[in-house]
Amino acid sequence: METTDKGFQGDWMHLQNMVEANAADLPHLEAPRVKLAAQLARVQEINKQQNMLTASKQEASKQFRVAVIEGNRLANAMRAMIRVQYGIRSEKLAEFGLQPFRGRNRKIETPETPDTTKA
Repeated sequence: METTDKGFQGDWMHLQNMVEANAADLPHLEAPRVKLAAQLARVQEINKQQNMLTASKQEASKQFRVAVIEGNRLANAMRAMIRVQYGIRSEKLAEFGLQPFRGRNRKIETPETPDTTKA
């Protein structure tokens, strides 16, 4: 018994051909054979549609990635222009989701105290 889609189709085709070749001995299987042939044709058509949709999905995914990259480039350029317009220290940048430059936090050096426990 076949378990893959291609296996089912091959199995059905073989069964259909064998019943057709022995039609004289199996006249009562003519109606089911015709129905099986219709199902096989339907399965093959649906499989063709799936393949076309897979290809179009891959193309759509490719176009999506290109659009995202272009959108990111435009957004980054706009952010740079906003920084130029308002200056890098302006708090107005926060409205655009940008971090204003507020200077560096300097480390405060603490003087070392001499260790008096050593003698």
